[in-house]
Amino acid sequence: MSTTSQSHPAEPESAKRKAPTEQTSSTPTLTFTTRNPLWTYLKLQLTHQPPVSQSTLTQPLDPLTARTYLSAALNQFLGLSGTAISIDILKIEPSTGTNAKTIWIRVPAPDASAVVAALSSWVGGSSSSGDANGAGNVAWRVCAKGNFLQALVNGSGAEMFVP
Repeated sequence: MSTTSQSHPAEPESAKRKAPTEQTSSTPTLTFTTRNPLWTYLKLQLTHQPPVSQSTLTQPLDPLTARTYLSAALNQFLGLSGTAISIDILKIEPSTGTNAKTIWIRVPAPDASAVVAALSSWVGGSSSSGDANGAGNVAWRVCAKGNFLQALVNGSGAEMFVP
């Protein structure tokens, strides 16, 4: 009996995986991709429209007032369905010398564009230009928006408005 050996044709080089080259650094690089983030994070600033009394500017922004202003903006822009959008207030920063009342919120990613449109176009407060207490009108300014909170916290948000 004679045995014949059949040789298989060689696979082309492009189909084979190449062994990874050794890294010269002692720490390996780890990369990952998140395709569909669940949340979008927003940094908002509450601005006052003149005339405004000094006591109104120095009054801190509390969570109940912030929630009321956010709900009013969503209700005005989207109606009842806008108030159903889940908004988590993550942090309220106290106002500093620049009179900036800043809050950080988290919204579901599919609703982020509607929330940004509603908040950036809303002006609330008294029905006249100023009430007896000198409260004036208030509006939200969107300072930063992103899918990762850490990227927003470390950045100034200015890169969002660069053409």
